[in-house]
Amino acid sequence: MLEVRGLSKRFGGLLAVSNVSLAVKEGEIVALIGPNGAGKTTLFAMISGFLAPDAGSVAFAGQNVTGWSPHEVCRLGLARTFQIVQPFGRLTVRENIAVGAHLHSAERKEALAKATDIGMRLGMGPLLDRPAAALTVAARKRLEVARALATNPKLLLLDEVMAGLNPTELGELIPTLRTIRDGGVTILMIEHVMQAVVSLAERAYVLNQGSIIAEGAPAAIAKMSSVVEAYLGHGAAERLGRVAAGAA
Repeated sequence: MLEVRGLSKRFGGLLAVSNVSLAVKEGEIVALIGPNGAGKTTLFAMISGFLAPDAGSVAFAGQNVTGWSPHEVCRLGLARTFQIVQPFGRLTVRENIAVGAHLHSAERKEALAKATDIGMRLGMGPLLDRPAAALTVAARKRLEVARALATNPKLLLLDEVMAGLNPTELGELIPTLRTIRDGGVTILMIEHVMQAVVSLAERAYVLNQGSIIAEGAPAAIAKMSSVVEAYLGHGAAERLGRVAAGAA
């Protein structure tokens, strides 16, 4: 469904993304993990049309969409959420979701009906008529997902939708995302919450300093020394090994 080949992006002297390739098959949940500043959101921005790559290509649903504008990519069926959630605070939750629905529904009544349906499916029924500005962090995360779903995506890019959630909220959102996938929406997710990655993703890519350093099942890559050192620093894998050996 998604084929990313050799994507690179430079900002002045900083090479933010370097020759990155990845693939997502229809029906998968795939995670993109890595330390802060690794280039994950920049990569999402290039895939979804918010940034033009300096090199490489993006193919989605059998079409080369490299350089397409965000609304063109979205209309084809690729939608994304944003790490910093910024709903229209004075609009209700229902009206916020309807903004996404207007991509394919010109009529306000039709868009609001679709927004209601999506809000109910995501467990936001009691919140539909509340102003978005009054929502909790967890509810805003759900709203962000709902707005993206309202565009009828085939592939959903989720940028840290678990960030800032407590264990109870995580326990509620994880099955919701699984239900979205089971409903026919493929998911590529940036995530730091490993509980969510291990629970949801069949595969994961690890990005560090702009490059892919590992790929595989989440439980397996979490044990790789290169991944441990990307998060904890040079020599961390060896130190943890010594601690584990001592404990044994």
